[in-house]
Amino acid sequence: MTKELEIEFKNMLTKEEYTRLLKDFAAFHNGPVTQHNHYFDTDNFQLKAQRSALRIRNKSGLFECTLKTPAPVGHYEITDKLTKEQARRMLELKTFEAAEVSDALQKMDVSIAELKTIGTLTTHRVEFNYLEGLLVIDHSEYNGQEDFELEFEVADAETGQERFFHFLQQQVIPERPANKKIARFMDSASVH
Repeated sequence: MTKELEIEFKNMLTKEEYTRLLKDFAAFHNGPVTQHNHYFDTDNFQLKAQRSALRIRNKSGLFECTLKTPAPVGHYEITDKLTKEQARRMLELKTFEAAEVSDALQKMDVSIAELKTIGTLTTHRVEFNYLEGLLVIDHSEYNGQEDFELEFEVADAETGQERFFHFLQQQVIPERPANKKIARFMDSASVH
């Protein structure tokens, strides 16, 4: 289990900007890695109401369960590693085998028995260290939609924000606010 504070800045991209960034920074990465995020909530969206999100991620055959909760700056992530079988049982709603996440959900008064799978968001992700942070270039697909996004994960919010906005200016990319992926996914799910 790990619990860490995540501070990130986000900006939506056009497909053209996404393609250009992948090409311009090709020396920094080996191409996109695909990951599948399977999201959970209760029927009455108790997690969403607490500005939190729960997912199981499958990235290159490695599985983890992560609960994101609000922090004064950014958000906290509590993560439990899972085996493929544990993840399968959890996705089938047979068991819940993420101990630390389970403890945190109980503290939030969210009943594990009431959790339901909401759907899957697939992300093709390129990430590399840049400007003393982690630069992430994402192409996400969900509910028949796709979008493109730039993220910058940092340790210090103030310095990170300055570097991120300077990077956008250098790349001639307009500022386009980006909701979290789970929020975009939930908005698209409620349309269907």
